[in-house]
Parts: sequence; C-alpha cells; structure tokens
Amino acid sequence: MTDLTCHLLHLRLRNPVILASGVLGTSAALLRRAAEAGAGAVTAKSCGPVPRAGHPNPIAVDWGGGLINAVGLTNPGAEEEARLLAQARALLDPLGVPLIASVFDGSPAEFAQVARTVATARPHLIELNISCPNVHDEFGAPFAASARAAAEVTAAVKSAVDIPLTVKLAPNVPDIGRIAAAVVEAGADAITAVNTMPGLVIDAAAGRPVLSNRVGGISGPALKPIALRCVYEIAQAVHVPIIGTGGVLTGRDAAEMIMAGATAVGVGSAVWYRGVAALGEIAAELAAFMAAEGYATLEEMRGLAHR
Repeated sequence: MTDLTCHLLHLRLRNPVILASGVLGTSAALLRRAAEAGAGAVTAKSCGPVPRAGHPNPIAVDWGGGLINAVGLTNPGAEEEARLLAQARALLDPLGVPLIASVFDGSPAEFAQVARTVATARPHLIELNISCPNVHDEFGAPFAASARAAAEVTAAVKSAVDIPLTVKLAPNVPDIGRIAAAVVEAGADAITAVNTMPGLVIDAAAGRPVLSNRVGGISGPALKPIALRCVYEIAQAVHVPIIGTGGVLTGRDAAEMIMAGATAVGVGSAVWYRGVAALGEIAAELAAFMAAEGYATLEEMRGLAHR
C-alpha cells in the first residue's frame, strides 16, 4: 500500500503537496478550500509591513510555455495578515493541515519585524520571501542574489521569532547551493526552491510587453527543469528539508522533484491550469505513479537522482 505521508521538520503532512505562496492564499476561506481540495499544507500569500496594491492589470498571462506574472506583492499589511492567519489556523487545525506564513520587506530588521507580527498568529512555519524581484537590498538586488544578504535576513528573523523558518531562494543565481548553505548556517530550518524566473513576453501584434509591469516571473512547465536543477544542487549542499517548487503540474512532476531531493512539493501554476482540485489530484497521481513503479513510501524515491 502506498504511503504519501511525509515529515517536514516537526510537521506531519498527509501528503507532500503544498499550496505555494501567492496562489489562493489571500483569505482564510481560500486556504481552507485548498486544504479541503487535498493539499498536505498551505502557504498564505506573502505580506509586508503595510498594505500594498500591487501592479495594475494585466498581471498574469499564459504565454504558451507557462505563465508570466507580475502581481507586485499585493497584500493587506502584516497586522491584517496576522488576523487572517489566525482565522486560517482555526479553520485548518480541525483538518490537520499545517499553515505556512510568508513575509517580505526591505531590510533584515524590517523582515524581522514583519515576522514578529505574523508570528502572533502562530503559523506552523514562516517562509522568508527573499527572492521576489520587488524585494531587494540597498544595492537594488534581490536578497536571494547574495549569500551575505540572504544570510543577514535569515539571521535577523531567526533571532526575532521562535517559529521554524524556510527561506525561498531564486533560480537566477550563479551558485544556489552556496546561498542555501549560507542561509542554513544563519539559522534556516528549511529551503523553498524556487521562486519564478525573470522573463519578458512581447505581444508582436501590439508591439509591446504583455504585462503592465513589462517584465515578470516565469512559472509553469518552462520553470520545471530549472527548479529541478536547483533542488538537486541544494540537496547536495545542505541537509535540511527542501520544498521543491516550480512547474509541478502532475503527480509525475512531483515524483521528479522528490527524486531530485525535495521533502515536499510546492504547487502553484497547476491551480491556474487545473483549478484548486489539482492539489488533491496531483497527490492521487503521485500515489498511482508510486504504486505502478513499486515505491511504497516517499522515502524510497527521495534523492534517487543522486544515487
């Protein structure tokens, strides 16, 4: 009999499929909907210190090989987010589905303050979104682009809260393993890999970019080989749980991510393509793949690509 349960730090997940940040995580009711659809855990949308409207439409487009989006970190601010997270915990706890908060800000000290605020709602895990292009250090680069900057944010938040941290890394860096090692040394308990890949899609008929922000983040099928490579390299560099995220649309995709070394699998674009039911369907497809290939547990597949 196939067993999909997995352990992510102190958390026991009924399956390894996690709703990724930025997808459906804007209200307690939507987070519960994702849990009821079959997610093993759910991640709320990233929040910062104050409300943020984000970019004007269009903010997301299916360009044929995947999605490109530039939402602009729309969020209600940390205090309102803490209230949302507390409501979500009340709805999710009876279902046994863990809640992951996600935070961003403009400096290590500010990251720490936002984390303190959302920590009052007692999410099970806090994700540090250091890899969004809208979040950058004093030199204008995403914190995830530098091992030093990434470690500084991690250390600041680690000293501010008593909730385990996962740090969300960027794919467009020269050595993601080195950055993963730096954040783990600074106190990261887990790694989320990866965020979207910067890209540009042009409407040839109109002669202009399709997004109002012009550039955006590539996700979906085009991102999967990049995400797999990142997870593979991180698994070689550190020995903490990895939430492999990027282009997981099917159960077979999830299996590949686990074979690359992921503990659990983040799912985002699949909800766009297949609806919220994709969360449970991917888990069922993963179980069917495992049964067909003779794997009884996730542990039998985990890291198989490294052997």
